[in-house]
Amino acid sequence: MALVNVYLTFNGDCAQAFDFYKSVFGGEFSYSGKFKDMPPVEGQTMSAEDGEKIMHVSLPVSKETTLMGSDTGGEWSSGFKQGNNFSISVTAQSKDEADRLFNGLSEGGQVTMPMNKTFWGDYFGMCTDKFGISWMMSFNEAQQQH
Repeated sequence: MALVNVYLTFNGDCAQAFDFYKSVFGGEFSYSGKFKDMPPVEGQTMSAEDGEKIMHVSLPVSKETTLMGSDTGGEWSSGFKQGNNFSISVTAQSKDEADRLFNGLSEGGQVTMPMNKTFWGDYFGMCTDKFGISWMMSFNEAQQQH
């Protein structure tokens, strides 16, 4: 069975927001990384300011639930709108399940990032369904082997 969590997107204040959420829920971040930590992408440059923004942060809030988020900004944030800045993140139990769910959710909608292996090790993709809901799909084989 897949895990479903909320993924929040911020316009430069993700670190402050997640420090606030941590003060409310408690716990520790299971991951926090900045855009400058990503491998370089050929043909793309990033300002020093954008490099300091949060690429991904995870805050477990219960055994089953993790609050996740990132900043957006620069060239990749043309569609940012406060109040509509979230996605539903699904962690599949297999690559086949990830493909099946992703293909179903994206049917009649728009694929914004096709399913593919990523630098952080997940098989990952993003889409917007035909109702305008944003989805992130991932499968991590290494985590399944524990």
